[in-house]
Amino acid sequence: MTSPAVDVRGVWKRYGEIDVVSDLSFDVHPGEVLGFLGPNGSGKTTTMRMILDIVRPAKGHIEVFGEPPGVEHQERVGYLPEDRGLYRDVKIIDTLTYFGALRGMPQKVAHDKAMGLMTEMGLADAAEKKAAELSRGMHQKAQLIATILNDPDLLIIDEPFQGLDPVNADMLKGVVRDQKEQGAAVIMSTHDMGDAQTLCDRILLIDKGQRLLYGTVDAVRDAFSDGAVQVSGTGLPEAPDQLQSVTDVNHVDGALRYLIREDASPQDLFRELATSGAEVEGFAVQAPSLDEIFIRTVAGDHRAEAVR
Repeated sequence: MTSPAVDVRGVWKRYGEIDVVSDLSFDVHPGEVLGFLGPNGSGKTTTMRMILDIVRPAKGHIEVFGEPPGVEHQERVGYLPEDRGLYRDVKIIDTLTYFGALRGMPQKVAHDKAMGLMTEMGLADAAEKKAAELSRGMHQKAQLIATILNDPDLLIIDEPFQGLDPVNADMLKGVVRDQKEQGAAVIMSTHDMGDAQTLCDRILLIDKGQRLLYGTVDAVRDAFSDGAVQVSGTGLPEAPDQLQSVTDVNHVDGALRYLIREDASPQDLFRELATSGAEVEGFAVQAPSLDEIFIRTVAGDHRAEAVR
């Protein structure tokens, strides 16, 4: 396996009396997308800022390309923050050219590369417009172009598809996939579990600055492999308080999807349904979705310990 582009080991960060990041460890390799997940205020943004050397950890060790993070890596890193900003009263093409030059690109190379990317993303007609004149979707695409203009080896993106319509979101997801295929290491912070499941090779879930889940999407789902059962039939209980073995019930494709309690099993559910008088026609054990796993892990489900 290649050396990690980012290696975080035992990192702590405190603001006042609050530990916002606590003994956090993870890595991300070239050609990999790491989904960085967690509730608001979980420590994700602080962690990304430490990788970027915007803030320093109180304890622990961070390496970026095998060295401590610093300005010497600026030309190899692309960062798309959640709070985005372009110069409102400057033409987009001039802003993008300027950002490219800041990262060491010759001005003409930066200009031509920016125009090429704007054309690919349907922004060529907006090149002479000012940022203040762009729609939200156009603004977000321009910001992503600024982030990838210099073909970074490390891409750190915070909620990149938030607020976009499906067409533009799908276009930007394609850009992220292209960056991965070109060998970039990608750290993607997102609240969208669907995006995490389809785009990410591994996921890292933190809460209150602590690591709760860490591994491939398949490994995480396997750890909860007996956590849900889809049942079809007649007379099935539709409320979770009617069954001792479940925590939630949802309607899915004409059937009922039962989430199994941590201290119960699918067999417990089957026995309860048999004694309830329900007629069971189909009974399929399934792994919960990442949304369900996220909620259950933050609530303290101990199955997460298998992939922590």
